[in-house]
Amino acid sequence: DAVSLSNLQRQVIHDTGGIGRPKVDSAAAAIRRLNPHVAVEQHGVRVSAQNALDLIAGYDIVADGSDNFATRYLVSDTCYFAEKPLVTAALGTFDATLTTIRAHERAADGKPNPTYRCLFPEPPPPGSVPACAEAGVLGALAGVIGSMMALEIIREIVGFGENLVGRLVMIDARAMRFETLRYGWDPDNPLSGEKPAIKDLS
Repeated sequence: DAVSLSNLQRQVIHDTGGIGRPKVDSAAAAIRRLNPHVAVEQHGVRVSAQNALDLIAGYDIVADGSDNFATRYLVSDTCYFAEKPLVTAALGTFDATLTTIRAHERAADGKPNPTYRCLFPEPPPPGSVPACAEAGVLGALAGVIGSMMALEIIREIVGFGENLVGRLVMIDARAMRFETLRYGWDPDNPLSGEKPAIKDLS
């Protein structure tokens, strides 16, 4: 994807000078300006069932802030098969959610940890949830959930506090309300349930 003017109110890693540039180039340049000692690997491709496993193979943790359901399900399924932890966040016009998925592991009680498909068994019908470009997004809310996502990733790396496995943080910006919903493994989920129907990314 390329940087567009409409991105700038919520994607603060880009600026007006980056409009028209590939986002991976603009983001990498911004990171290097902030700290030239950070190693940046750019992947200027769309994630697909064919390349997803290769893309995440070299990383210890995956962060997903994608803006469509097909990508969210694909990334989550990929992390399950690759046995990688996933921190995933989603943004609506006035609301946001955040959770951590470690579906390749088991909880202290021996039950499998939940998958993204345990939380959201199926994506909503096409067209029922407007995209960011159609509905608009509160730019400051993107910053809030992005910072919380970064904090959760740091907590995952260093093992600090209680992670968000099996817990979904929900933010309602209209009421300035934060809630946490608990969810668990669904034995009927098609990925890691008792009779899994999804055997690979195809």
